[in-house]
Amino acid sequence: MSDEYQAVPLPDVQSLSDQEARVRAQAYLDHMRKRHSVRNFTDTPVPIDIIQACVRAAGTAPSGANHQPWHFACVSDPKIKREIREAAELEEAEFYGGRGGDEWLSNLSKLGTDQFKPFLETAPWLIAIFVERTGKDAEGKKRKNYYMSESVGIATGFLLNALHNAGLATLTHTPNPMKFLSEILGRPNTERPYMLIVVGHPANDASIPAASLVKKPLPDIASFFPVGNESPD
Repeated sequence: MSDEYQAVPLPDVQSLSDQEARVRAQAYLDHMRKRHSVRNFTDTPVPIDIIQACVRAAGTAPSGANHQPWHFACVSDPKIKREIREAAELEEAEFYGGRGGDEWLSNLSKLGTDQFKPFLETAPWLIAIFVERTGKDAEGKKRKNYYMSESVGIATGFLLNALHNAGLATLTHTPNPMKFLSEILGRPNTERPYMLIVVGHPANDASIPAASLVKKPLPDIASFFPVGNESPD
């Protein structure tokens, strides 16, 4: 593949009126307000093609130099899920045992979390996301990646939204350290674990922390110029 710049016409051009855009924006906001992090899942299977479509949606995210420095390891194998749970709980036991620090643990107490992670086995899918430090070009030669964490963070957001859009519940899980994910899933040392996404259907008795429903209002998360053009939240 040539390294020279090549331009193609912009595909899939959208042309909406302001009112159409306004309706879509509000509908999307209403939809995303229904997304919640869940810790109580059923073991109801989720077909692999749904997961594949959501991962492909994540793969459309923008990235530094379009190098797409991510890998999504999607796990439904019960044995591997058990290995991941056991390894995660070992790390979490140390974290909640004091390694996390008093302030962090105090903040987490509002969310009711602890070292025990049964959802890692119950949920039908775990998606381990890896950051690719270096990649390969079309000829198999090593190449540098750019803005890796930023790129993978955007792709992760795309993935969470796609899964929510498919009617699935999710949980972002970040045991620290996460090196065990590389070992269990056989990922190369050119990658590092970024996040573990738990995916499935919420249990009938699923609950969420009341604190998680408190979201900052628009004036606290955004500023607009010229000043005074803000709309109410």
